[in-house]
Amino acid sequence: MIDLSKTIDLSTTYLGLKLRNPLVASSGPMCEDVGNIRRMEDAGAAAVVLHSLFEEQITLESYELDRFISAAEDVGAEGTTHFPDMLGYNRGPEGYLKHVSKAKEAVRIPVIASLNGTSVGGWLKYAIEMEQAGADALELNIYYIPVDPEVTGEQVERKYCDLVREVKSAVHIPVAVKLGPYFSAMVNMAKRLEAAGADALVLFNRFYQPDFDLEALEVVPNLILSNQHELLLRLHWIAVLYGNIKPDMALTGGVHSATDVVKAMMAGAKVAMMTSALLKKGVSYLDTMLTELLIWLGDHEYDSIRQMQGSMSRNAVPQPQAFERANYMKVLSSYAMR
Repeated sequence: MIDLSKTIDLSTTYLGLKLRNPLVASSGPMCEDVGNIRRMEDAGAAAVVLHSLFEEQITLESYELDRFISAAEDVGAEGTTHFPDMLGYNRGPEGYLKHVSKAKEAVRIPVIASLNGTSVGGWLKYAIEMEQAGADALELNIYYIPVDPEVTGEQVERKYCDLVREVKSAVHIPVAVKLGPYFSAMVNMAKRLEAAGADALVLFNRFYQPDFDLEALEVVPNLILSNQHELLLRLHWIAVLYGNIKPDMALTGGVHSATDVVKAMMAGAKVAMMTSALLKKGVSYLDTMLTELLIWLGDHEYDSIRQMQGSMSRNAVPQPQAFERANYMKVLSSYAMR
């Protein structure tokens, strides 16, 4: 039997890093444990994005909140409610930096650190220290939900671009920007992030929606893992952006099979990121996906991943209208005729 791993080249590049394949473990709870990261490398992950250091953690440290909380006589109980409960993320900034160093010592694959927030604040300091701790790149996981009616879309977009520009000026390692899909002009926004210095765009962040507890009359967290239907939104915009921007693109959200990876590459992504699939099926599922990916490429006579990247993008397909409004009526009529 032919060893497909020796005849088919799965390598790709992302953020200037040479990767042995396009499978990347995205930011998530599994990346909090160095043992898991080792197992991910052994199972075939080409890189790993660490769980995020949250802006709230930086704020907690900056204000030495632990000292004020313990001194109940100095601070009223209501004073502790200004910050979210961070007990689940109790490493703190210094612990996070040590985790970056330990992960780098433990594996050979690239380790990408992650910052989650919306303001410059302490980000610049910790972005620099993440680089010093050994991170190969940095992912800005921007999770901003504007609820002020006075804040305009232009102000929101400027906030993103200013943050990227400031961080890029502070570090030498590549910087990726993970953002959500809720922009009125996605292509223009991507170009603005490119101008701000983004080396890659990670599409898309998943905004978790709270639910209502009707008995307690409380708003409660609601975590739902991704499914394959979420892949379509990502494919659409990566296919549209491919060839129009210089930054690399990573697809994240909805990657659950080898064919999902193929679709991501054909749309124009450099890597396919996943967390939910690994939470559901375990780290060893990476090896299964790689095997199935090799079989698919062999059956369809592809010699490499690079050969297919962008082949189904808007600029490459015979009917680019499929990504535009013209496809809307076609989809509706096709369903009506069933």
